[in-house]
Amino acid sequence: MTQTETKTQALTPYQVQRYSRHIIMAQVGSAGQRKLLDAKVLIVGAGGLGSPIAIYLTLAGVGTIGIVDFDTVDVTNLQRQILHQNADIGRSKAQSAYETLKAYNPDVNVILHEEPITSANAFDIIPEYDIVVNGADNFPARYLVNDASYLSNKPLVDGSILLFDGMASVYLPGQGCYRCLFPTPPPPGEVPSCAEAGVLGMLPGMVGTIQATETVKLILGIGRSLSGRLLLIDALDMDFRTVKLRRNPECPLCGDNPTVTELIDYEMFCGMPQAAD
Repeated sequence: MTQTETKTQALTPYQVQRYSRHIIMAQVGSAGQRKLLDAKVLIVGAGGLGSPIAIYLTLAGVGTIGIVDFDTVDVTNLQRQILHQNADIGRSKAQSAYETLKAYNPDVNVILHEEPITSANAFDIIPEYDIVVNGADNFPARYLVNDASYLSNKPLVDGSILLFDGMASVYLPGQGCYRCLFPTPPPPGEVPSCAEAGVLGMLPGMVGTIQATETVKLILGIGRSLSGRLLLIDALDMDFRTVKLRRNPECPLCGDNPTVTELIDYEMFCGMPQAAD
């Protein structure tokens, strides 16, 4: 990721104290902490994955965090979605997330997008951020966020969960995308959702924390990212494996002769019926 020029002024005494465990790290330091404070990260979804991602990026001092979510908190969410509590049942997830994140770190600028991300608004939202982190839980949103991030030239930190299994990767502009791995979605009903099959409550914390870590590394420009690799997690056996990912020259989005050059109807692409108004 190409870093934009740091704009933040010198850290305040409070910030030096608050982020001291970052600042004493040679890989971060005060310059790195200022990069975090300057960064703008968009998180798609304030649910299982979005919760740990948002909390840890907030605690790390990422200056601007955007949250895209239009759902409300349900009692079934509380088994894993640590942004929300009992008192939030029935409330907007975005509003609940805002209050939780501001309670953790009032200095972070939390921007809410209380609407579903769609082909109509994706290019109004995504270009305003440096990095996109995908916590979407359905295939139409996953393909939409992938395509919009690539077409907006934004890094995408991706993750997914089901049952005891999780995956995470990073897609950098020009170095592959989600469609290189999955050119087309599975037939409707072939892959169950978490609501249908279930998910271990702790698994989103594992995968979401990895996504947050990859995001911070991109902001700081340090370490080896998951770009070009897919991390596979089997929590039942506590097995972590990585497999190589390569840009597919025949990818319909980022290949040599792309056929996807604009956003499409992703509900239809995934064979899903249109949601009622």
